[in-house]
Amino acid sequence: MEAATTRDPELWRLAKARAKFKSHLFTYLVVNTLLWVIWFLTDDYTGGPFGRRGFHIPWPVWPTVFWGFGVLMSGIRVYSSFGGQLSEREYERLVRQREAR
Repeated sequence: MEAATTRDPELWRLAKARAKFKSHLFTYLVVNTLLWVIWFLTDDYTGGPFGRRGFHIPWPVWPTVFWGFGVLMSGIRVYSSFGGQLSEREYERLVRQREAR
């Protein structure tokens, strides 16, 4: 139990966020692979996207793109230091502001 009390709270928060992101990414990949397989096996447009009925956009494109955008934004937030730098700069600005009073 001693290890739990000596954890750095910020690193622990970051570790949990990254684990959550990895789980979300894995779910995204599995579900979207399944959607594409279902589309491929049930597509009535024989011959692929340029089948006998002309060009069409496969329906799994929509969940893949929009859900993928959400996963991408989550990954950028969790793995980049962009948000942390902004928070740190804002904190330092507030500290300087308080000290100037």
